Amino acid sequence: MAGEPDDVSGSELIDVVVAHLTGETPPREVRLDFRDLVRIGPLGLSALLVIHRHTSAARVTLRLDNRPGVLDRVLHRTDVLGHLTAAVAEGGAREEGRAATGGPARPASGDRRPTG
Repeated sequence: MAGEPDDVSGSELIDVVVAHLTGETPPREVRLDFRDLVRIGPLGLSALLVIHRHTSAARVTLRLDNRPGVLDRVLHRTDVLGHLTAAVAEGGAREEGRAATGGPARPASGDRRPTG
């Protein structure tokens, strides 16, 4: 994600993620790279929550890579960091906070990486 997500770019990102999740070979995880994120407002946060809803339903782990301070502040202030980054455990249960990453993205072989 680059710049500041708005309603159009947020919708496009959701569409890309859903396409990957419903494809022939769904990924085990979805990684979003925030290296070039400048700002995030309510529309961007809303898009992340929708993406989380889709990844959770598909039992896919959502990873938020290279989070800048501006994103971390919003996620902590709104108290959704643990919710968004809860890893999917066996049986579909969520393990809060386990999928959070702030370091460089390391794609697993065969995983798709939607970018926006």
